[in-house]
Amino acid sequence: MTRSLFPAAGPRSPTSWATIIAAAFIDRALALNPNLATAWLFSGWVRADLGDTETSLRHLATAIRMSPVDPLMFDMQNAVAVAHLFAGRFEEASSWAERSLREKPDFLGSLRFAAASYAHAGRTEDAQKVVSRMLALDPGQRISNLADVVSTSRPADMALLAEGLRKAGLPE
Repeated sequence: MTRSLFPAAGPRSPTSWATIIAAAFIDRALALNPNLATAWLFSGWVRADLGDTETSLRHLATAIRMSPVDPLMFDMQNAVAVAHLFAGRFEEASSWAERSLREKPDFLGSLRFAAASYAHAGRTEDAQKVVSRMLALDPGQRISNLADVVSTSRPADMALLAEGLRKAGLPE
């Protein structure tokens, strides 16, 4: 952990500093070209990672509106699911994860967030089915190696994801 230059913000991990720097570059890209849907998508991901889920959702809605048949639509929908998950809106997160999986059914990122969202929403059977699918695609998926495949700046978000996947039946 590094110490924040802004004590009220508290200490920050190197990952979160990289995310903050990325946000600044994305903001610059959007200032130069506000019609770049991919920049709005990346901004949505970064804002969700920083815990600013409402800004994330606005930026993702802009990306989706600007490019409704984008080949990255599955990723846009997955990012919306993540923002809702991190905001504690588990049914909304589940709904958006389902949309993402309709676009790209074998995308492990969407499967991961769908399983956690279902579990937190109390949809245990759905969560377990998704974990079974994850393990069929990649038998090495584990709670213990989650940080190898998912990067979050906020420990609480990683804990929320891990707790949901644990409830869904992902092995330790």
